[in-house]
Amino acid sequence: MAAQGASGRSDPLRVLEEVKRISVELLGAVPSGLFAPVEFTLHDSSQRGLSRPVELQALLKLRQQSAALVMRYRQQVAQGFDDFRSLRIRNRGDLPLSLVAENQLAFHLAGQQLADAIETRFAPALETMNARLDKLAEALQMQPGANPIGAGRLAGAFIETFRDAQMPNELQPLMFRAYEQELARVLGDLYTRVNQLLASAGFGTPVQGPRPLPPRDVQVARRDQEHDLVQEIRRPRAVDPRIAEQFAQLRTELHAWRQQLPGHAHAEALNALPRRELRGEELTSVVALLQPESPDVFVRALGGQPGQVAYAIREHLVDGARRLGHNPDHTRMSADQDDAIDLVGMLFESLFQSYALLDHARRLYGRLVMPYVKVALNDNALFVQREHPARKLLDAITEACEGNAAATPQDRELIERCAAISQRIVADYNEDLAVFGLAHAELEALLEQHRRRVELQEARAAKATFGRERLGEARTQADQVLHHLFAEPMTGPVGEFLAQPWRHHLVQTLLRDGAGSTRHSETLALGDALLDADRLARTGAEGRRLADRLLSLQDALTHCLASSGLDEEAAMQRLSELVRALALPDAPRDVPAAPAAVIDEEAATEDASLWLAGGTATVAHDPEVAARMRRLLPGEWLRLLDPAGQAVAVKVAWISPMTGRFLLVNRRGLRVLVASATELAALAQAGRLQVGAERAPTDEAIRHLRDRLTRAAA
Repeated sequence: MAAQGASGRSDPLRVLEEVKRISVELLGAVPSGLFAPVEFTLHDSSQRGLSRPVELQALLKLRQQSAALVMRYRQQVAQGFDDFRSLRIRNRGDLPLSLVAENQLAFHLAGQQLADAIETRFAPALETMNARLDKLAEALQMQPGANPIGAGRLAGAFIETFRDAQMPNELQPLMFRAYEQELARVLGDLYTRVNQLLASAGFGTPVQGPRPLPPRDVQVARRDQEHDLVQEIRRPRAVDPRIAEQFAQLRTELHAWRQQLPGHAHAEALNALPRRELRGEELTSVVALLQPESPDVFVRALGGQPGQVAYAIREHLVDGARRLGHNPDHTRMSADQDDAIDLVGMLFESLFQSYALLDHARRLYGRLVMPYVKVALNDNALFVQREHPARKLLDAITEACEGNAAATPQDRELIERCAAISQRIVADYNEDLAVFGLAHAELEALLEQHRRRVELQEARAAKATFGRERLGEARTQADQVLHHLFAEPMTGPVGEFLAQPWRHHLVQTLLRDGAGSTRHSETLALGDALLDADRLARTGAEGRRLADRLLSLQDALTHCLASSGLDEEAAMQRLSELVRALALPDAPRDVPAAPAAVIDEEAATEDASLWLAGGTATVAHDPEVAARMRRLLPGEWLRLLDPAGQAVAVKVAWISPMTGRFLLVNRRGLRVLVASATELAALAQAGRLQVGAERAPTDEAIRHLRDRLTRAAA
């Protein structure tokens, strides 16, 4: 270590070089440790029937380039320190910002997720290190730069290292997962050593860092990591007894509903015939046969009457069983299999009834029907566990598709990605739920970007709505003042001036400066002064005083006219007309009529039943329901029937601090409705609004399913 200076600190350049040396030494071998865990995961998938020849071939090529990749990665780590010194990067977001090709977008999104994971996992150590590096930069007489071994920088190093590698989309999440695990193994020791080095060099107080992990057998450690990605999904999940009881109740209600169906007696008579029940593996084989076939029958059923999807599934399975040699005259489905089929059919129908899924989404969902039948036949947890991988994927797909008319490139990308994922599920799902987990992770990365756009859209909608409310309030206040001024007769030009440019100027002053401000008081004083000048002109006896009054008002009148968009020449012409009118004491004077209120055209185009000209006091509503509406909070989800009768999921995005009205937006962040608590109560009483909707689409669809069964059983 360099000698301490007078300040008690070591030479900052030498300290930075030592940090760089330690970092390159500990991080340099990370890329070479990625291939074995990923290869194990791919082979494990192959042994379970999920062949991955393309990914294995790509991994082999990457392994052959291992030396070059390690060197490139070490250069990226070292480059971080060079950038820190030369200040080429000035922000804490260390991921490189540039336009990327479409096929690289998922790669960069995965890198951002990786950075977030590292940042969360090592937050205390990184916070301490960032503060100490800032002090080091200060000692170097530089402004603070990005942490050269921070979370974003390490994610960026991985992206730059593998930027030109031929890596299939399915291989990317496995590589990122392995990289995250390798970093987790190294970073605890690295961050502790760097923090201790900076503290001992005088750039921060020493802290007790986390203890390094005890030495472990490297192969065993990596073998554990190799299982993480798949085993987390495959691990048996304990079902809460209460949830199991609810599922049993669901099946009871399903049986009661089935008894109400036409032809139920005939079906019971058929089941009473001596026919063998299909074994689980037999029906699974039938589903496997049908899974890759055209989904047209389900696409049509999704647009039909309730019960059509389950009917189509059952008919399709009977036909498939016949093709595999199972004569339907001698075989039948078991009660559990019938329940699974009905529940899947009702689940998909509920999704289309509960969410604004457009016609172009039907084929996508129709393609998923058979894979979800296979899931339900083997795993009842689909209907009771919110974290079930297949259920989470269906949530993500519905979030991406609801109300998505593919009107923008981003929306089209979501639809195309969902379509590709549905095709992959059909091709790859063979009773291994890891397929759903990987597909969900891929779509979730894209949805995160979509959600950030939605948040911006919501903020814009809230800002626009608040602006409209402030404008309406300012116009109301201006009209009240104008009504007071128009209580006495005045010349026509004075009345026109007050009703047009002065009224507009008063509204702008209220918006920009607020009531009670200096400019607001000056604007009100201008209106009173004009009336006083008109009174003087009416007498005709105080011409000198009138002239002085008009001269004193010239600047204020000019400024008032300018706020209406008039240039100097037009403003002077309008001012001259006003002066000429006041110079004539015998000019006719009348009490002017109040100008018509300005109509908010945007509000007028919305559903007329939601907007009441007489205010909300006349709305017929239940006070208790209105009180419940007033307790709504931003972020709560509701179900709304739009004027066309289409069910839409809406969220409370914002509550006006001025009027207390609620801004409701859809999943794309677009405004659906702005209404008061009493208007929402009236909608709820009319059956057009449901409070307390579930955020996850499958949760809401299953609740809708249960309501349907309960009503039928009752």
